[in-house]
Amino acid sequence: MYLTIKETAEHLSVTEEAVQKLVKEKKIRALWDGEQYIINKDQFKTHLEQMGKYKEMIEEILNEPIPEDPDIKDED
Repeated sequence: MYLTIKETAEHLSVTEEAVQKLVKEKKIRALWDGEQYIINKDQFKTHLEQMGKYKEMIEEILNEPIPEDPDIKDED
């Protein structure tokens, strides 16, 4: 499935300018159809999967309880 620059920006949650810059730098593969660039959606599949795994890992770390420190003495 092919997306326009605007649709790609929405899909990746970035600005259209960022997508245009990445296309110009050839970091995103795109085709010129005579009127606009079209971008194959499948090239982002691995990236989005890895970002999902990374977010899950960060959430696990942040939700992990802090262990009690045995060196803390109750002064009361």
